[in-house]
Amino acid sequence: MHLIVSHPTGNKNVRAVISSLFRQDMLEEFNTTIAASHDSLYLKILSAKIRNEFLRRSFELPKDKIITHPWPEIARMIMPKIGLGSLVHHEKSFASIYSVYRKLDLVTASRLTKKFVSKGHSAVYAYEDGAFHTFTSAKRLGLKCIYDLPIAFWETGRKLLKEEAERLPYWACTLGGGINDSGEKLKRKTEELEMADMIVTPSHFVSHSLPDWTKDKIIHVAPFGSPMIQSSKRSSQEKTKTPDRALRVLFAGSMSQRKGLGDLFTAIRLLPKSSVELVVMGSLSAPMEFYRKELPEFTFEAGRPNDEVLALMSSCDVFCLPSIVEGRALVIQEAMSQGLPVIITENTGCSDMVIEGETGFLIPIRSPEAIADRLLWFLENRSAIDSMGQKAQNHAEKYSWDAYGNGITKAIKGIIV
Repeated sequence: MHLIVSHPTGNKNVRAVISSLFRQDMLEEFNTTIAASHDSLYLKILSAKIRNEFLRRSFELPKDKIITHPWPEIARMIMPKIGLGSLVHHEKSFASIYSVYRKLDLVTASRLTKKFVSKGHSAVYAYEDGAFHTFTSAKRLGLKCIYDLPIAFWETGRKLLKEEAERLPYWACTLGGGINDSGEKLKRKTEELEMADMIVTPSHFVSHSLPDWTKDKIIHVAPFGSPMIQSSKRSSQEKTKTPDRALRVLFAGSMSQRKGLGDLFTAIRLLPKSSVELVVMGSLSAPMEFYRKELPEFTFEAGRPNDEVLALMSSCDVFCLPSIVEGRALVIQEAMSQGLPVIITENTGCSDMVIEGETGFLIPIRSPEAIADRLLWFLENRSAIDSMGQKAQNHAEKYSWDAYGNGITKAIKGIIV
């Protein structure tokens, strides 16, 4: 029983899957774009910043288990830095992320042959937007197809985002490709799902977004793991907590209405002036002037390495993410691991992280009033923040990446006979 797995960037959840499959002697090969090694000679001629970008693409697997197809992804990384960003941003651009997914899908599919089957290999594992050709070849060879869907199915996501564009037209420019995907791209997503024998989702929110015709497929829900907790509490938060200090509230993610940032801005305006310091960390979806027009006073923090993200989280009091559509917002578990109680929507895919009134609060989508109400609660109950933060940290600690990967591996064994 061996599998081919493909994913272009190899993020945390992908790493957990391939590591578990390898430990169980179930991984034939992992197809990706870039797999850097600390002893690679070419890294020595790169700037420190670019070198670190490459080193984020390293994997704890034997080299003979990793098949790389680097050039489309290298082009995607370099083009914006040399003034050719137009070749990256549009869906059909030469070096767009969608193009990178499709090209990796094609080369992975080409590696599936009758020889692969004759050696006893039995399945492929691929991700949304990068599975169509792989699954087509696998079906022809009689292999099982495992489909990892990291965000709500496109029909649900598109419906929610179109409603947002109508509800908050000023924020529509921040919604990105979710409402602009071509018919061709959406058709491929549907066909990928149709070919899947098993669907892996990170949350019940994603599972519930699936169309009714998938009810006969095997659906495995696998919550992401949390960061390992290095200390018992937020050491950097042992700062003065006087009643008149502004409540430091963190939002982290792309600065878009898909993440509910417009609703959070409105909520802040409903609160007493200067009672809250809103810290926004993430990537811009519009010019900074757009956001300052909506809320002049907020603290902007650019993206940074993960250890620095965790340090920033530790300096805050509460985490708020009122998302409209997600898969599972890993940033919530990261914030909780640093001792922050949370205010989130069910659509973040993390409703299981909230023990109401103990680790945080669950609020409805599209409700600035509910956000403001919960922030006001924290303002009036500052003495509860530390104990809630400790409970949030303890709860986050229950979710591990080993459990995530091992659960998926066990589910795969169940469908391969």
